[in-house]
Amino acid sequence: MAILTEVRDPRVRDVTVTGVAMDADMRGALVRVSVMGDETRQRLALKGLACSAGFLQSRVADRIETRYTPKLRFELDGGVKKSIEIARVLAEVLPPPSAGAGDATVDPGSDRAAPQEDE
Repeated sequence: MAILTEVRDPRVRDVTVTGVAMDADMRGALVRVSVMGDETRQRLALKGLACSAGFLQSRVADRIETRYTPKLRFELDGGVKKSIEIARVLAEVLPPPSAGAGDATVDPGSDRAAPQEDE
C-alpha cells in the first residue's frame, strides 16, 4: 500500500505488486510488479522503485518484527502482459460463442431443455 499512497516519486505510477519472493535467509525479497504502459514507462517505474527502495524498506521494518529488514529488489512481471496477449490470440483463433442453442429454453428446476411453444 505504501507504493500507492506514500511514494512521492513521479516515475512510480500505475504499479501493481503481483508477488513477493523472500530469500531463504529472510534478508532479501524480490518484489514482482506490473506496470501499465509502454517499455519506457515500465523502465522508469522500475528505476523509481529502486530509488524508493530504502523508504519502502523502512515502511516494511515498521510493520514486521524480524532480526533483519529484507532488502527489496524489484523485477518487472511479464505475466499480466503475456496473459493479455494470449487472450488476444485466442480471440482471433477460436470461433465466436453462439448467441443461442436453437429454440430450446432451459427450465431452472430441470436439467433438460424444454421445447418452446409457438404462439
